[in-house]
Amino acid sequence: MDQLENTSHYDNGYGQDEYMTQEDEWDRDLLLDPAWEKQQRKTFTAWCNSHLRKAGTQIENIEEDFRNGLKLMLLLEVISGERLPKPDRGKMRFHKIANVNKALEFITSKGVKLVSIGAEEIVDGNVKMTLGMIWTIILRFAIQDISVEETSAKEGLLLWCQRKTAPYRNVNVQNFHVSWKDGLALCALIHRHRPDLIDYAKLNKDDHLGNLNLAFDIAEKYLDIPKMLDAEDLVSTARPDEAIMTYVSCFYHAFAGAEQVYRSLTCLCLCKIIYEINHVTKHLPSIF
Repeated sequence: MDQLENTSHYDNGYGQDEYMTQEDEWDRDLLLDPAWEKQQRKTFTAWCNSHLRKAGTQIENIEEDFRNGLKLMLLLEVISGERLPKPDRGKMRFHKIANVNKALEFITSKGVKLVSIGAEEIVDGNVKMTLGMIWTIILRFAIQDISVEETSAKEGLLLWCQRKTAPYRNVNVQNFHVSWKDGLALCALIHRHRPDLIDYAKLNKDDHLGNLNLAFDIAEKYLDIPKMLDAEDLVSTARPDEAIMTYVSCFYHAFAGAEQVYRSLTCLCLCKIIYEINHVTKHLPSIF
């Protein structure tokens, strides 16, 4: 992941209208849906652990393990490539609040306007506020910087998915909920970049659970993308947008990075070929 600017040189040049607002992306009507909450817990926990494992740790319970702020600060350091202020190591409540505040201040310094999320709620283990905070982090560090054909963030990710899956039958990506529930869009994304992993022609468009589980298993085994979703929950949850966006963004970063390396190697090879041709051409008179 690209490293962001150093905090010691940070200049908050964001105007009020330019801030990312967490509440704009967080559908409050879904907060009472147990299936929605279960899906977010699984997805966000897996996403956090995919980064925390780089620092040799992980979380088990998303609302409990961030309460003292230590792993939250570590997560932000891993995904940003920056150092946060030294955490308080005390075990008192005010130490925990101080650490969480350091994390929240770092998030807001990156142009995120946190809404209704305070350190006290995180320290108290408020699951909905914790999920909202993690979604804000995902938006800022995994989705906001995606740029495709002059579109960015959520729209850029959607456009990337549309471009990659356009040639595939029975796939019509229009959103981050219904378009993904039959599993074909995920299988198409994998096949587009790694056709050796999936025989797309043999997929059954009516086998939603089978297609989803196939994509999840292949992504985990061959692409190092952890399983963040349950097929049954994905099919039954009314609007799993945040979970799907989080998961699909992992494919974008995995494949876009590989494509960049491929383009760089291709350019290097072409330059070498051109150099060799010029070298041979230059010495043709002496050869003959």
